[in-house]
Parts: sequence; structure tokens; C-alpha cells
Amino acid sequence: MASEGHSKEETLSLRRQLIGSSCRLFFPEDPVKIVRGQGQYMYDEKGVEYIDCINNVAHVGHCHPHVVQAAHEQNQVLNTNSRFLHDNIVDYAQRLSRTLPRELSVFYFLNSGSEANDLALRLARQYTGHQDVVVVDHAYHGHLSSLIDISPYKFRSLEGQPEWVHVIAAFFIESLPSVGGQIIPPAGYFQKAAEHIRRAGGVFVADEIQVGFGRVGKHFWAFQLQGKDFVPDIVTMGKPIGNGHPIACVATTRDIAGAFAGTGVEYFNTFAGSPVSCAVGLAVLDVLEKEHLQAHAAHVGDFLMGLLNQQKAKHPIIGDVRGAGLFIGVDLIKDEATRTPATEEADYLVSRYIEISFISLKYLPASALLFPEREEKMELLPFFEEVKELWVGHIARHSFDLLVGFADLLPLFCILPYKGWFSDSGGLRNEVV
Repeated sequence: MASEGHSKEETLSLRRQLIGSSCRLFFPEDPVKIVRGQGQYMYDEKGVEYIDCINNVAHVGHCHPHVVQAAHEQNQVLNTNSRFLHDNIVDYAQRLSRTLPRELSVFYFLNSGSEANDLALRLARQYTGHQDVVVVDHAYHGHLSSLIDISPYKFRSLEGQPEWVHVIAAFFIESLPSVGGQIIPPAGYFQKAAEHIRRAGGVFVADEIQVGFGRVGKHFWAFQLQGKDFVPDIVTMGKPIGNGHPIACVATTRDIAGAFAGTGVEYFNTFAGSPVSCAVGLAVLDVLEKEHLQAHAAHVGDFLMGLLNQQKAKHPIIGDVRGAGLFIGVDLIKDEATRTPATEEADYLVSRYIEISFISLKYLPASALLFPEREEKMELLPFFEEVKELWVGHIARHSFDLLVGFADLLPLFCILPYKGWFSDSGGLRNEVV
């Protein structure tokens, strides 16, 4: 591999010379040079193994053999644009349609979540005839200029809030706001918001780019947590959809798609919906189904939430534990009355993760958990006792690994396969001490 051709110092020096400084590295003081990944593990140039608690892309594990094989086999036959008739694009759209409400029956394929949200904005404006947009504070919807304008997480650091970001061609919201702090909207919130938005002539856009594809456990899509009676007008997908391959998708209604087609302007995206991209997307769906990863996210998420709530009862630094499936947040605070974020403590935990071969990342308030498949005896590392005597507990005394970590926002993104963790009744096979 090209990355193995340079020493870490040479690679860092070349990057500083050649790559824009705004393209920031994780852990800039001492970057980790990753040359290989497998499952939930990543490896640096010296062969040191890390548990990957950052990745929101390698949804079924790094280099999953079924996904790699699907891409390889299709690459050997044909990879071209979607203007040619091909089975893969329709097979993939059909598979996705089975996971969504029947109203969402028209699909557009793209290469990234940002492209998907940009297209959703175009669809909404064309369908409604309006320009203005409602968003949730602290939201992030992508890096394109059109999306920076509707992302408070970004525009507050740039030119400020555009005048047109209030009402109403569309209401954009992540089905579970992630960058904003692992927020779980209250029951009925989407229904009531959609009622007001639609009454004002707008459409409801559910951004599933971070949280879709079974991550929340109980449902395949996070918006489904709001109940069977709620159906967005547009759903956007990205990141985990291709397990690292650049795929994204927009699903919408026939009415909205018809209004978009009515402009007479063709929508064409050279690399989107290619045979290889769709083969990869189909392979990811295969793995999710065959390895029961949605059920895995539900089981492991419930188990972790129980453990974290036990710790919350003991330690005032834990201000809140919230989540669904393997989308879980642990809010670290300095004071229960003011709920001041424990930023320094969180920064310390992040730096300690690297020392113990975790790769994790702080954003705002949450946690990270992985269940490696290897059956090795391993004591849980007590690295939290150094931060206000925070101690997770002795829970890895059996013939399996369990590593738990949390900081001031470490999103839970991996829903990797497990072998023999749960009995047929859904309980843990091993007693937890």
C-alpha cells in the first residue's frame, strides 16, 4: 500500500505541505497513521491494534469479505454510469423500498450524504415553490454551500445565519440529532412538526445519514421510532450505506419526484448508481440481514444502557444517559445544578483512549462500545478511575472481550457481528459480575 511507503513522520510532513490545513487530522498533536482495518479493528504502521470507536462509515466492519467480494466481482465485469440499463440499480432500489413506508417509493442515487441533502433541498424547493428552510439548532447537514447555510453547527463560525433559513420550503432534521449531542426527540415531536410544516406549505426531510440502517436497533430507520403513523416526505441516506464505498440515496414520494421531473431539467450524476456502487449497497443489506446486526444493536444497546445507568447513579460527573440501540450518549458534567459540560475531563479521556488502543472522538455529550468476536480473557481497563474516580466496573471476567468507553461525545456507530453473546431468549449467556 502507498501509505506504507513512508515513515509516519514523512507522511505527516507531506500532508502538511500538500493537503489543505482545514482538512484536519484526528489527534493532531500525535496523529495515528492507520494502514489497515479488519472488522472493528484498525492497525497502524507498526502493527498496533486499535478498537475503532470513531467510524460511522464501516457499518458492518472494515473490509467485510462479502462487501469486498461484491465490489471486486462487479468491477471485473462492468462499472459505468447509470444511464445504461442495468439490473443492479433497480434491484437495489427494490431492496431499499422494502425497508421504507410504501409512500417513499422513488429513489435517486448519489455519492455522499452532502449530495443527498443538497438534492433533498432542490426537491423540496421545486415541489413547494418556496425557498425558506427551518432547521434545528446545532444541526449539521453537509459541507456543500447550500448545506452550510442550513447547518448552525457550521454557519455560526462563518457568515452567520442566512436570512432565508427560517420558513418554509422544508424542515430538515436528523432523525436523531448526532453532532448536536445524541438527542432523542420526544414521542410525537415529528408528527407535530410535520403538521405545522405541511400546513405552511413545506415538506419534512428526515436526515438518516448518520443513524439509518439498523443502528437504532428497534427499527431500520430512526424516524420509525416516532411511530408507524409518521412518514417523512423525503429521506436522505449516506455514510454507512456503502460501508466505506461512496454511495448515498434520496427516497421520496411520487408527487415530489413528479414535480422535480416537471422542470424538464435532467438530473444526472456520473458515478451515482453505478453497477459497482449498487452491488456494494446490496452486499451491505445482505450482511445486515444475514448477521442480524439490527437485532445485535438492540441487544447490545440495551445491555450498555443498563450498565451506564448503573454508573450514572454512582457518579455525579454523568449528567445523562440517553440513546436507542447503538446510538447512545453519556453526558459528562461538572455540576448537577448548572450542567456545565465537563470538557477538560472529556478531552483527557479522549487522549487516554489512544494510550490503551482505542480510537474515539469527542464532539459534545456520549459513549462507545464494541463486542469483539475473538474469545480472549481480558480485564476491562480501569482508565476512568483517573477522572473523578469514574469506574465503569469489572465486567469482562469471562471468555470474551467487552470494552466500554465514554467521553463528552463519542458517538456509537459500529453494529458489528456477535457470536454466542446472547441466548435464544435474548439474555446474556455469561453472568456479568
